[in-house]
Amino acid sequence: MAAYVLRRLGTSVVVLIGISIVIFLMLHVIYPLPGQDVLGVWAHPGQVAAWNREHGFTAAVTAQYWHYADGLLHGNLGYSFKLNQSVAALFEQRWARSLYLSGTSLLLAILIAIPLGIYQAVRRNSISDHVVTGVALAIYGVPDFLLYVIAIQLLAFTFPVFDYQASQSSSLLTVMGDGRGMTLPIACFTLLITAGLCRYMRSAAVEILVQDYIKVAWAKGLPERLVLSRHLLRNACLPMITLVGLAVPALLAGNFIVEVVFNYNASGCCFTPACRKPTTR
Repeated sequence: MAAYVLRRLGTSVVVLIGISIVIFLMLHVIYPLPGQDVLGVWAHPGQVAAWNREHGFTAAVTAQYWHYADGLLHGNLGYSFKLNQSVAALFEQRWARSLYLSGTSLLLAILIAIPLGIYQAVRRNSISDHVVTGVALAIYGVPDFLLYVIAIQLLAFTFPVFDYQASQSSSLLTVMGDGRGMTLPIACFTLLITAGLCRYMRSAAVEILVQDYIKVAWAKGLPERLVLSRHLLRNACLPMITLVGLAVPALLAGNFIVEVVFNYNASGCCFTPACRKPTTR
């Protein structure tokens, strides 16, 4: 058992190192010399070159990665040249607002997806099942940012029901009380998560409905409500627990897109390309 745990830990370390290399190289390819972006398009080329040298961006890629990895091991997440603050400080200020957005959306999605998936399983191959499945696949296949832009255009400009951007307050209590500003981003994010979860919930429920103990419950004449709540719901929710755990990384990535599109001042915006880690500080 101990050997297995050690092997798994070793594999995890290798995967994390590989991920850090890929992320670093992607940022290096996109922004190899960020001086122009930080100083502005009107900055003198000499100033830009001096800034890049001062912050270590002209050093060898291997040296830059070494400083990047060393900083991560010591808790240094980088420095935001745009906001003139460390990413760790920005994250500390904003993590609660990100958690509110993603946590609320995930909770609402679970509360919607579970009964919706069970309903589809019980009424499988019906018109309503095909309609819900088609809508879910359409929403799941649309790029996140496109869905948000369409929602903003329809519900903030064409029909001005909600604000086109999320709450700009730095207080979590104020953000939670801003229904007009937060309804649209939370609703859109919930809709995307629900589109993915309800398909898995439907599959799990369909698989359980053909089990012998469900057939015995039906044969005993138990009411549909009792069969679904006592026998189907409890067993069908087990795969959902695993799925929600595996969906956390995708949830964080989706959270970043929501924050950018709706101009939500939360922790996801701390990790934009402008937040690069200087290698000489």
